[in-house]
Amino acid sequence: MSRIPEHIVDEVMNTARIEEVIREYVHLKKAGSNYKGLSPFVDEKTPSFMVSPAKQIFKDFSSGKGGTVVTFLMEIEQFSFPEAVKWLANRYNITLPEEKPLTPEEVLELSERESLQIVNDFAKDYFVDTIKNTKEGKTVGYSYFIERGFTPEIIEKFQLGYCPRDEKSLTETAIAKGFKQEYLETLGLTKVKDGRSFDFFSGRVIFPIHSVSGKVLGFGARTLSTRKDIAKYFNSPESILYDKSRVLYGVHFAKQEIVKQDNCYLVEGYADVISLSQSGIENVVSSSGTALTKGQVKLIKRYTNNITILYDSDAAGIKASFRGIDLLLEEGMKVKVLLFPEGEDPDSYAKKVSSDVLKKYIHENQQDFVEFKTGILLQGTKNDPIKRSELIKEIVNSIALIPDNITRSVYIKEVSTQFDMEEQLLLNELNKLRRKRHADLQRLTRPQEMVDFTLPSEKDIPSQKGLVRSYYEQERDLLRILLLYGDREIELNPHFNEKIEEKGELVTISVSELIVGEIERDGLSFDNQLFQDIYEVYRDSLKEGEFYDLSKYLRNENQEIVQLVTDILTVKYELSPEWLNRFKIEITEEKHRLSFAVKEVIYAFKNSVVMQRIDALLDRLKNEPNLAIEEQVELQRQIMKLEKVKRGFAEALNRKVL
Repeated sequence: MSRIPEHIVDEVMNTARIEEVIREYVHLKKAGSNYKGLSPFVDEKTPSFMVSPAKQIFKDFSSGKGGTVVTFLMEIEQFSFPEAVKWLANRYNITLPEEKPLTPEEVLELSERESLQIVNDFAKDYFVDTIKNTKEGKTVGYSYFIERGFTPEIIEKFQLGYCPRDEKSLTETAIAKGFKQEYLETLGLTKVKDGRSFDFFSGRVIFPIHSVSGKVLGFGARTLSTRKDIAKYFNSPESILYDKSRVLYGVHFAKQEIVKQDNCYLVEGYADVISLSQSGIENVVSSSGTALTKGQVKLIKRYTNNITILYDSDAAGIKASFRGIDLLLEEGMKVKVLLFPEGEDPDSYAKKVSSDVLKKYIHENQQDFVEFKTGILLQGTKNDPIKRSELIKEIVNSIALIPDNITRSVYIKEVSTQFDMEEQLLLNELNKLRRKRHADLQRLTRPQEMVDFTLPSEKDIPSQKGLVRSYYEQERDLLRILLLYGDREIELNPHFNEKIEEKGELVTISVSELIVGEIERDGLSFDNQLFQDIYEVYRDSLKEGEFYDLSKYLRNENQEIVQLVTDILTVKYELSPEWLNRFKIEITEEKHRLSFAVKEVIYAFKNSVVMQRIDALLDRLKNEPNLAIEEQVELQRQIMKLEKVKRGFAEALNRKVL
């Protein structure tokens, strides 16, 4: 992809509001001057995902990920850097320089993911163009959607299309434009049989499946044939773009309304989503006819903890879906359920009644999951005590999945009243289920090698030869001070290696000049290559008379640099100023003792270099037995000299340096 000019990147990142963008993926709550939410990257119960509007960064303390709004989009959507910038530019109406269309040769040079995405985008445009501009597309595909009651506006919004049977095929058109057949086959758009290539979705209407950000991941395709031996729906196969277990149909169009309403409606099919959206209920998504998965539950949980499942009246299908409800309960979500009238589903009922009647019906008929599940399971039990016993166990088993103690207790009380059973008896059953579940989980998650692990005897412990001591923290701390306080001025005595109190004369110097000067004077470098890369950019900027603005690092295309700078800028816990004032507590911050802090990190950094050199000399003495006596003496002399330097560091800082 072509490189975006730096000034355009700056404009995009200065305009984009990180909290606005992340709200489209994560349910955020105000926490002081920041926002908090559950991590979108790992499974967690307590929010550890932080967004700082002031610094325009995010930090996920569970996964360790962090960075800018661009970093977030690259992580959550698997965008490249240019793709993330373009997405933001489009969202904030920033005009980018015109780009020439990619040639087939340039497409081939892109990564497989990018190439597959381009092919999917081409296919979507092809299907949409067919339904709008070809005879077959209009008379077959477009007519079908209109007959189903979809408006032209809703057809355009959801990018519905048609794959022709008789006119020039997608496969022919794509190959003529230079796209690789291999990619068409990978995405399930083209099939090969008996040496002949053909469109897999031929003669079907098309429902593009979008990611949260609107990228086309795959397609659902419905046949218009009435033959019983033809599958009603075909879907795209799984690929590096399309993981069915983590995708919900309609989420791109629903996410903002889900956050606004703090509730998500879950339906089964594509048409259910489209019809409800057309009726003004836009906070609706579909599992696309498959059983609800944990990945899909986590996707909903990004936006809300409240979900209402909309069922048709098929009792067998409802019972089969109870596993999905249990997954929702396990994630701590508040679940309600709604049954449509006999013979109706969300699609048909939405078309039959007005928008107001539909909304009123949903509001008045949704039930709590325990009440609903009990009602469904009670059907057919009559007065059979064994079946009633199994039913109660089934209900308690679902309640046992709920992580919140109080919520479990309330539900157990309700079941106790409903079935006229002792509450303690139900609690005993619930606790037994939770203990068993915890034990099973421990067995599943404990590494196999821990089961029979025994400590080795001393003779079995391998030699430590070859192990290198790590000075990562010392190097990182020096870089942290340089980046955070480089433009600050501090007072030191003119003799850096002496204590300030011993001299009446002080000099003023910037932190950046002092640290860079000390490193360059002694010809030192960072062992960590990422740290060294950042330092060299900083040093070169300083030499040119330009202080390297920290925000420039956050706009760097290298996301390792962005991640590191974000970590440096992020504080996990901040003490409330009101709390400190209330209890008259004074905290001495690093910036208030900056002169000492700078000396400390420089000495610690230099000490790490000295210790590395001592280790190297000792290694030579130990592992080179054929050294001449003179060489051994010289090595010992160098070690003693370095040990003296190390003691000097300790004395200057009034502490022991190891």
